[in-house]
Amino acid sequence: MMQGYFAFNETLKAAGAYVSGEGLQDIDTATSVRICSGKTETMDGPFAETKERLGGFYVMDIPNLDSALRYATMIPSAAYGTVEVRPLMDYNS
Repeated sequence: MMQGYFAFNETLKAAGAYVSGEGLQDIDTATSVRICSGKTETMDGPFAETKERLGGFYVMDIPNLDSALRYATMIPSAAYGTVEVRPLMDYNS
């Protein structure tokens, strides 16, 4: 499967769409942090108890949603899982 990700990375780079991306370690390495009544609390594990896992992310420079969705279908895990597509916050507008 990693060969598929390497090929997808090269596709994005060739198109000038690649900004960044990384895989994430498994959820058993997560630590969640929150502040309650001014006190910092840490918990081992992910924030949400769910069977779905965020395996990694891509940041792409894509002109529109249709293009983003086309690229999302090329991500290898789309064949057996779900790929979520979201725009980044634009703090300059």
